[in-house]
Amino acid sequence: MAKNRHGAEPNLKGTLVSVFGVGIIIIIMWFATYFLYVAR
Repeated sequence: MAKNRHGAEPNLKGTLVSVFGVGIIIIIMWFATYFLYVAR
């Protein structure tokens, strides 16, 4: 059982990085939209 858990660990880290990356992109888009709205 420990071998299976260790084998899946890198995939979970990659998934976490991907989720954070997508989240950061969404947050940047929200801030860009907000600042464009405020600038008008």
